[in-house]
Amino acid sequence: MSLRYPAVKLRGPSQRAYAKQLIDQAPDGYVVRIAAETRRDAQNRKLWPMLSDLQRQVPAMATYSTEDIKLRFLNALGSEMRFLPALEGEGMFPVGLRSSTLTVQQFSALVELIYAFGAKHDVRWSEPHPLKEVA
Repeated sequence: MSLRYPAVKLRGPSQRAYAKQLIDQAPDGYVVRIAAETRRDAQNRKLWPMLSDLQRQVPAMATYSTEDIKLRFLNALGSEMRFLPALEGEGMFPVGLRSSTLTVQQFSALVELIYAFGAKHDVRWSEPHPLKEVA
């Protein structure tokens, strides 16, 4: 049986003490990972309507799924991409590129990149612009 431990956001002394307590109680062989916070739910909820807006309003985006549009922007953001050959050898496909692994700051940069692209193409956003509400 594998025990599940909560993620602890370090905001002050009490959270640090709780994280240390969890470490002390964890069985041998468990792993601790310290990392920047990944994207927030509010950021993710904002992303999908934006991608849909692009898909509907920018002719060059109309033939792509919202997932494919997201991948194009992640690539433009400079996210590392790997490609593997298809099983039957017909083409390549991207692997390992996920917005869920972006930090809050990286996700904010992604949204701002989408806003800049949308501004060039006169996109009318269905979601309000102020990213400060979700950063």
